[in-house]
Amino acid sequence: MFDVDHHADELADGDESPVIRCGHGEHQPAPLDLLQERFSHHRRADGRRLQVIDADLHVDRRGAGGERRRHSAATRLLAQRHDPRRPEHLYRARAKGARRVRFANRQLCFAPQARRHRHAVNANARRPPTSLTGSVAEVIDQDVLQRVLTAALRSGGEFAEVYAEDKRSTSAALDDGRVEQVTSGRDRGAGIRVVAGETTGFAHTSDLTESGLRSAAEAAAAAARRGDGGTHTVALTRNDVTRRNSVDVYPDEVAKVDKVALLRRVDDAARSAGPAIVQVSAGYGDSRKRILVANSDGLLADDEIVRCLMRISVVADGDTGMQTGFQSMGHTVGFEIFDTVDVEELARDAARQALTKLNARPAPSGSMPVVIKQGTGGVLFHEACGHGLEADLVGKGASVYRGKTGELVASPLVTVVDDGTMAGEWGTLSIDDEGHGTQRNVLIQDGVLTDYMYDFLRSRKEARVPSGNGRRQSYMHLPMVRMTNTFVTEGDTAPDEIIRSTDHGVYIARLGGGQVNTASGDFVFGMTEAYLIEKGEITEPLREANLIGNGPQALRDIDVIGDDFAMGGPGTCGKDGQGVPVGTGQPTLRVAALTIGGTAA
Repeated sequence: MFDVDHHADELADGDESPVIRCGHGEHQPAPLDLLQERFSHHRRADGRRLQVIDADLHVDRRGAGGERRRHSAATRLLAQRHDPRRPEHLYRARAKGARRVRFANRQLCFAPQARRHRHAVNANARRPPTSLTGSVAEVIDQDVLQRVLTAALRSGGEFAEVYAEDKRSTSAALDDGRVEQVTSGRDRGAGIRVVAGETTGFAHTSDLTESGLRSAAEAAAAAARRGDGGTHTVALTRNDVTRRNSVDVYPDEVAKVDKVALLRRVDDAARSAGPAIVQVSAGYGDSRKRILVANSDGLLADDEIVRCLMRISVVADGDTGMQTGFQSMGHTVGFEIFDTVDVEELARDAARQALTKLNARPAPSGSMPVVIKQGTGGVLFHEACGHGLEADLVGKGASVYRGKTGELVASPLVTVVDDGTMAGEWGTLSIDDEGHGTQRNVLIQDGVLTDYMYDFLRSRKEARVPSGNGRRQSYMHLPMVRMTNTFVTEGDTAPDEIIRSTDHGVYIARLGGGQVNTASGDFVFGMTEAYLIEKGEITEPLREANLIGNGPQALRDIDVIGDDFAMGGPGTCGKDGQGVPVGTGQPTLRVAALTIGGTAA
């Protein structure tokens, strides 16, 4: 599992290079208000920070499902104007009667969110199943969408888009044998984007009435360009969407006591590994999100995304001090996943990692062959080359892969794919957040760079078909180019043979967090579980150390690939202040030379 580092702002200070940072959840389980609650914020690809105006416009009197809210709070409508001729984004909030404006120089600093409701529940109380009523597709009529888009175009836009979502989530956390919290929440709202030439205006609101949507559309259009007074008509046609995921048991229809029971099973299994296990922390999360996308080209598409997640962190204490172990499981499916996934086995494996590290020796230092276990090293390739293949970074000159299509950029053994259609995987979607179907995109084929990943606006500008990689954290964010499930395809060598053919090196069973400079490809990752390879055998466990290298060079130095492809654990990828769920994977493979930053003499 990897998610964005919670101290990315420290990395940005004093460093003008475009850096994407990835942190591992092994230190402590992140709060599981599912998946995308608060993420670290990164610099833009040009190294500058965003400047933001946050404006409170009106009191929102509509609660979840149309009910009046118990706690009245202000809804925020953020109008954004992006002018590529200027060195930074400009944000303009325009609304009659706006009561408060706040500036920030680092990140989107919203006031306490009116759209998210939290309440503690009795973990032992059983509640009847509840259905997700009043979804965005039911609340926003197609005729309303057409009128809103028409209004956006009449106010000066050349292209307009409405993205609406309704998301419910539940999370539960257990620490040291006690259930610390069981919470649930709901987010509902819409973001409206208007494009005029090279300028984009954006506004979002939690008011899904026609008047609320029209106000947001007019604010976004005003931020993009002054109106031309012309007449524009939008006719929507619903797209046929191929549903990539199936759900048998919706998690919001499962009693919370059953979810807490999973955590207790995890705690018991981890502690059964022995008295050296002194702490067990576990977290459960699920979400059910419905989205609706409509634009002025006539597109109308919707999707439902259901995810379930489990995280386990274990601490063991011994003569050499405390050591940690970590495991996670996450899929884009329903609660039925826990009928096939053995959560006790996940807990025992986390405990095994911690206990094994109690007897670890210092890691060696220097350049040497490195064998990376199946599934566990996919994050390295996600970070080391995946971000460099995103078209927005390529277009800004912030990618080492710019202008290299058709060139050999990796070992001829290497094929890299981004595939949003893999049923059940963490980064899988039926449609991206711009309403276009996800697909299998081959980025590097037999070592040759074949393509980049695109969002809709960049693909439209280049007169090509969208690749299904336009993604956003929520309706409060603009879409950008993002990965889905990114992996290296399998080869034809048995993994045991890879070990036997390695005279001396390091075997990495689990990678931790790290950071990557996309302009140069240089990376640093933590090795959270690794072993020494001596005379073709895996021998002693190693203490945690750094793995250092360069992405393009590492791809060229892959000299053997196994036949045991596997996807890894669930991840959250952070970019420009947004976090989205992604999957990674790879077969067992060997890199001929990487630098190990160990402490052994």
